[in-house]
Amino acid sequence: MGKFSQIFITVVVFVIGYTIFCGNAVSAIPSAIVSCKICHADFTSLLPHDHPEIENNELPACRECHQPGRSYKNTINEFSTRIHMAHLPPRGTVDCLTCHSWSAGRSFGLLGTAETWGTPTQEDLDFLREIFSSWATSEYMDNKHAKASVSCANCHGPELPAFDATLENEKCLQCHGPMDILAQKTEPAEFKDRNPHKSHLGEIHCTVCHKAHSESNVYCLGCHLQFKMSLPGGGKKTQ
Repeated sequence: MGKFSQIFITVVVFVIGYTIFCGNAVSAIPSAIVSCKICHADFTSLLPHDHPEIENNELPACRECHQPGRSYKNTINEFSTRIHMAHLPPRGTVDCLTCHSWSAGRSFGLLGTAETWGTPTQEDLDFLREIFSSWATSEYMDNKHAKASVSCANCHGPELPAFDATLENEKCLQCHGPMDILAQKTEPAEFKDRNPHKSHLGEIHCTVCHKAHSESNVYCLGCHLQFKMSLPGGGKKTQ
């Protein structure tokens, strides 16, 4: 084999390998400038009427006040929930990767930023799409939280939750507790012993009854069939 042929083969192998690598990694490379103007000529018209004046349409202008991935404390993050609700069905049809960077099994973040919130696989990303669809459109508890401007991070923290992620009572009670106050709120006008938050079973996990992304159920009714009890957010997913 001649020297030229060897060089040619080496170059071809390099190009193929580099192409494969870039194909897998390109989504993880943050854009230098990410602009909402790609879809919105003037997104200032989309802002709340009482929003302070901003100087430009670039995403960094938003991030001066709204820090992505920081909505995991007991504070409402209307910026995160409004953006997601506006771009998800039924109001929008924008895919996650229009605004987010992703490299399978390596990183997931916001375009234009270096921060990553997890390492989701393709299967994980498909699952997240399903969960966000439920959060935006269902009759479950997740949508009730969305309408109250509660984001995923408020419950699950800054990292993307795993497929089998759950919550402890302590997390729920940060907003809905303490338990004795919650029990006072749910005490029936009659049959006071039927208070679901002051059960003869003692303290049970909130998630026994309350399901965020699926239909909730009243655990008491498994035995007490004559009780008249229902749960908010216990409806079925909207098709």
